[in-house]
This record gives sequence, structure tokens and C-alpha cells, in this order.
Amino acid sequence: MSKLHDFIEEAGVFFLATEDGKQPKVAHIEIDDKEYFTVGDFKAVYRQMTDNPLVEIVSLNPKAGKWLRYTGRAVFDDAPEYAEKILEMLPELRNIYNEKTGYKMAIFHLEDAQAVILDMAGNTEKLI
Repeated sequence: MSKLHDFIEEAGVFFLATEDGKQPKVAHIEIDDKEYFTVGDFKAVYRQMTDNPLVEIVSLNPKAGKWLRYTGRAVFDDAPEYAEKILEMLPELRNIYNEKTGYKMAIFHLEDAQAVILDMAGNTEKLI
């Protein structure tokens, strides 16, 4: 799993695709050998993921000329220690997720997942 985490970390940006009707829409952390992502429980993307948990995460590393496709079923985990680790890593999120706003961070990982790294020449490296 670390190679997946390292790819996203180096690329710096990733996109999450969910489904809103039939139209796909487009902070991560590694804990206990699983890659976790967050969304606000007040956002449309959270509702889309609870309606249909099948998602794809795509990350592009232009320096390496490669991209990552990570697909699977989103499984939410409300472990408070995971939220605290994410808030320690990104303290600015405390301005959004707190008792005053009432917003909660929904933390998820992917099950039944597949992850591949592809390059412009069509080469594929299967991670999961």
C-alpha cells in the first residue's frame, strides 16, 4: 500500500470520481497499511458515495509521466483516532470540522480495490 500512498503524495493532487445520477464527479493518509481519504459529511460527494460506494481515485504525476487509477468500494470508518491523525497532519481542517460548525469528517478506505500505475507508453504496473 505504501507505493500507492507515495505516488499520491509525490503527485500532490488526486481526484475522486463518484456518481451523481449517471454523471461521474470528480486529504489522504496511510494508517495501518491502508490508504484513507476524507470528505465532509455535509457535502454532495458524501451523499453520492453513500448512495453508490463504487468510486475511482485518479492521481497524475506529470514529472514521472505516470498516473494512478485506484478503484473500489468506499467503506467509511468513524475511528476518532484516524480523524485526529488527519487533523494533526492538516491542522487547518480544524477550522471546518469542529463543534461550532457541526461538520464532521467522513473517513473512508477502499475495499475490493484495484490499483494500477500507467505511463504514456501504455505500460501498466498493478499495485493491488
